[in-house]
Amino acid sequence: MNKVPMTVAGEASLREELTRLKTVDRPRISQAIGTAREHGDLKENAEYHAAREQQSFAEGRIIEIESKLAGSQVIDVTKISKTGKVIFGTTVDLINVETEDEVRYRIVGEDEADIKQNLISVGSPLARALIGKEEGDVALVRAPAGDIEYEIDQVHHI
Repeated sequence: MNKVPMTVAGEASLREELTRLKTVDRPRISQAIGTAREHGDLKENAEYHAAREQQSFAEGRIIEIESKLAGSQVIDVTKISKTGKVIFGTTVDLINVETEDEVRYRIVGEDEADIKQNLISVGSPLARALIGKEEGDVALVRAPAGDIEYEIDQVHHI
């Protein structure tokens, strides 16, 4: 089985969600099911069915998170020597060659990606174009709106 890369922050976030699901949500849902059972006829008991649906979702999410954590390879980029090369977990300052606009992205795992926070998935077209390049290189990104060239200004291990 191939290991899926994940940052330290990504692993911590998943572990935090898993702990919450097991210690807070699971007991709360179980209690709601018990309370709803006390109301009688389960066939027409909306509270019971809603609680069972929540339980099903929570248990499914617990299994999903445990599977992701078991199949992950946590990479702490701060412990990797700085070479100026773009690798998984690095934060990259880019300059759009055409517009001179500057932007900063961090390359993270699939589950951690959030473009609003400038976290891009390692599998995204931009990250694939950047991986392996060094400071000063120009990366060509093939986007639906057309090709975009970015100069790699700086690579940070933060």
